[in-house]
Amino acid sequence: MSRFTEELRDPWALLLGATAAGAAWAVDVHPAGAAVAGVAVWLTKAFASAWQSTGDESRPEPQGPPVARGSAEEAWLRRAERAAGSFADLADSMRGQILLDRIADMRPQVDDTVGTLRRLAGHASVTGSALARFDPRFLDQERARLTQARRTARQEVAGELDRSIAALDAQREVYGRLSGARERVLARLESGAISLEGLVARAVEISAMTATSGGADGGGQALHDLTTELELTRQSLHEVEEATRRDLGP
Repeated sequence: MSRFTEELRDPWALLLGATAAGAAWAVDVHPAGAAVAGVAVWLTKAFASAWQSTGDESRPEPQGPPVARGSAEEAWLRRAERAAGSFADLADSMRGQILLDRIADMRPQVDDTVGTLRRLAGHASVTGSALARFDPRFLDQERARLTQARRTARQEVAGELDRSIAALDAQREVYGRLSGARERVLARLESGAISLEGLVARAVEISAMTATSGGADGGGQALHDLTTELELTRQSLHEVEEATRRDLGP
C-alpha cells in the first residue's frame, strides 16, 4: 500500500474533508460545490502528509559501523530496540489522551537514543575487531624474554633489545587503550538498554496512574521525571559517542 493511499484512509484527513464540506454547506454553497470542497481538502491533506512523510524517510540518518553478529554489543542493541518498539506501541495507544499525549511526544527522543546506541554498538564492534589482532599473552611473554636477555646482553646488543622492548610496550599500550574504550562503550550500551526498558515500565505505570486518578495525583510529576530522565540519558549517550570517537580517532 502506497503512503498516499494510507494517508487517504487516515481518519483525520476524512474528518477535515467532512468539516470543510459542512462549513461550505453552512454558508449556502450548493451541495455539489460543498462536496467538491470537502474532497479537495481531503485530498490536499492526504497529499501533504504523504509528501512530508516521504521527505522524512528520504532524509539520511548518520550511519555507524556495522554491528558484529553474535557479539555482546549486538545483544544489548537488540534489547534497546525491543524496548523502543514496546514504547512505540504504548505511545500509539495513548494518542489523544490528556496528559499521556506527552508520552507519545517522547518517541523522537527514544528513536534518537536507539540511533546513538546503534552507532555505539558499531564502535564496539570496531574495537573488538581490532583487539582480535592482538595476542596480549604473547606480548607479555615476549617482553619477559627480552627483559631477561637484556640483563646479560653485551653493550652492542643492548640497544637493539631496548628498541624491541619499547615496540612491545607500544603495542601493549594500544591494546590497553582499545580494551578500555570497548569496556566503556559496552557498559554504556548496557546502561542505555536497561534505561529504555525502565522507561517502558514507568510509562506503563503512568498510564495506569492516569487511568485510575484522572491524571491529577502524581501523574504529571511522574511524567516530568520520566521526560527528564530520558533527556539526560540521550545527552549522556551523545557525550559517550563523542568521547568514543576521540578515543578511536587518529
